[in-house]
Amino acid sequence: MKLIKTETGQQAFKARSPLFSARQRTAFIMFDGNKTVEQVVAGAAGLGLTQADVDHMVEQNFLAPAPGEAFLAEAHAQQVAADEAVANSFKAHSAQDRYKEAKPLATKLTASLGLRGFRLNLAVEAAGGFEELLALLPKIKDAAGASACAELERTLTQ
Repeated sequence: MKLIKTETGQQAFKARSPLFSARQRTAFIMFDGNKTVEQVVAGAAGLGLTQADVDHMVEQNFLAPAPGEAFLAEAHAQQVAADEAVANSFKAHSAQDRYKEAKPLATKLTASLGLRGFRLNLAVEAAGGFEELLALLPKIKDAAGASACAELERTLTQ
């Protein structure tokens, strides 16, 4: 299957979204509608790119099938699962789910602080679990302000 960049993907790429890992950003450039997924994965194998990385970019709507390509049932099922996850976002989440949702928010907040938030950004990046990220919440609130952290706090404490 051949994939192309979507407008959402291009905007996220330009905004340096935390939803892109370094290897995904590099591979994202390679998706031009001419190469198949297998060719891109093989070409970027040295970077550590896997099919899971490509699936993540499809789930985030950063990549879509090229015109004329058949939309695979698997990709459609993944999109349906992603839509269900959004619909169920207000239901109770496990600590791991909350961590997965909160880490990009915390990264974005601390990255927006520039140099004065550099150490805090490193601490957020190093946080390996929910408890570690929750422990950083007061420091993030102090640095970024309570109003900027409202969504992060809601995600961590819901």
